[in-house]
Amino acid sequence: MFRKKSVVLLMIAVIMISIIAGCSSNSSNNEPSPSGSSNNSGQPQAENEIVDIEVWTSNTGFKGVDKGSPLYNLYVKLLGVGTISPYVEWNGGTDYLNTLNTKIAAGEMPNVFLPFNGNEADLARSGAITDLTDLLPKHAPKLWERIPKEVWDIVKANDPTGQGRIYWVPEMKTYEKTTGLIRKDWLEKVGLEMPKTQAEYVNVLKAFKEKDPNGNNLADEIPTGGRENARWMDHLFNQYGIAMVEGFPDWDVYDGELTFSAVTPNMKDALAFISTLYKEKLMDPETFLNDKAAWDGKIDNNTVGNYYHWGQGAFEHLEKLEMAAGVKADIAVLPVIEAPGYEGKGYISTKQVGSPAWVVSAQQDEQHLMASLKFLNEYADDSKWVDMYMGVEGMHHEVVDGKRVRLPEDKSTQQNMLAPFYQFGSMEFQENLLLESATPENKWRYEQSITNMKELQQFVKVIGGDGLPSSIYENYPDIRNNTLWFEYATKIIIGTYPIEKFDEFVEKWNKSGGEEVTKKAREWYAKVK
Repeated sequence: MFRKKSVVLLMIAVIMISIIAGCSSNSSNNEPSPSGSSNNSGQPQAENEIVDIEVWTSNTGFKGVDKGSPLYNLYVKLLGVGTISPYVEWNGGTDYLNTLNTKIAAGEMPNVFLPFNGNEADLARSGAITDLTDLLPKHAPKLWERIPKEVWDIVKANDPTGQGRIYWVPEMKTYEKTTGLIRKDWLEKVGLEMPKTQAEYVNVLKAFKEKDPNGNNLADEIPTGGRENARWMDHLFNQYGIAMVEGFPDWDVYDGELTFSAVTPNMKDALAFISTLYKEKLMDPETFLNDKAAWDGKIDNNTVGNYYHWGQGAFEHLEKLEMAAGVKADIAVLPVIEAPGYEGKGYISTKQVGSPAWVVSAQQDEQHLMASLKFLNEYADDSKWVDMYMGVEGMHHEVVDGKRVRLPEDKSTQQNMLAPFYQFGSMEFQENLLLESATPENKWRYEQSITNMKELQQFVKVIGGDGLPSSIYENYPDIRNNTLWFEYATKIIIGTYPIEKFDEFVEKWNKSGGEEVTKKAREWYAKVK
């Protein structure tokens, strides 16, 4: 029997508003999806028959998962559900969100999907996604028990309907994965120790620029840098005690109150320092033009000395560096640098309760709803994670001397895999997983990743905004999307604006909705924390 929702007009209104305002709203339809993931025949199916569902998640260029394809068959075997995952362009989430909105408006919502940029709040209020409060304990007990009660309590507190219900499965971090990284082999070549103070750090960057540490007799070294919109350069901000998550300013307690880090004096001092690095050509001059592919390409081409990335993912860059430049690099954790006046205040930001990871469509029949819950339940079973990580033999891994070994990344041939351990797995599980992938020849790469993964934890702090709901940004899409922040941060760093313009940014931010958003954030903090 179909789970009917009489919210068609509301859905269309929300979608049109989101398109006009540039925010991310979605809603429901009262008919099942015709995408092929739902059963439209109206005929009952046999108890053991595989039910197909459509699952959408991030995909940075890999092939989609079609019915009957190798990865589909593997997921049928592991999860007992037919998992179809069409290719949807990610592009930082922008294209994904636009495509998702279009599908929802057409009544073709995926059965299970990754919400993005806060659209889960609109979806929950409109009845477009399923209330999971009573369903998860009964039909997905493995998932329910894997996530601690205190995390579920935060999800309930963040229910946009105000009823204390659960509408999404949250991301959950048991340890932090991102950190500043530095080429330790470059340090050795320029005769310097690991920097700890800002003066030492700047001296290292100058040596990287001037002393040809990559040894190719070209002045092509990039001391440090990042990506467009001042993203993925958190190591330059975190020394000032700034809450920053993958380049997005976040919320922490400053002077006793929960405050958005972008409008603090700490941020003004950080931008002044970073603009100096840019002026002295110690940063990549193309920082604000780099997308992920361009920036990773520079790192993997043996031209970048210091950057911000996943510590446990160093093995991937080590492999590409060896292939591109024939070098066995040494990528190490950069300590959080001691900035003048901020000694002991720097940290790497982390959130234990992350953004929503999965929501379940309410526009599907009971059979497909049960299949969606079964998918979530089996997805949370850690006994299956290694098999899911290894993927399909011949596509994602090969067998060498009886051991499965991951193949190099190839987006032209490999289907996009789910990665459940990143959301639920422990650091010990990740260590074992990396070693499971190692061979005697490449074990050194994985050992570097494991070392980095462990070392970075000493610099980590759980920020005050951990679990803060996106609903605080309701009616303020530009605040949610950091539109004003990106503009001012970029122009200050490249020198178009003087640092004094920062005060203008703070004033504009507050007047354009920041004051109201801050009020909501502090009310939430007082209630939840």
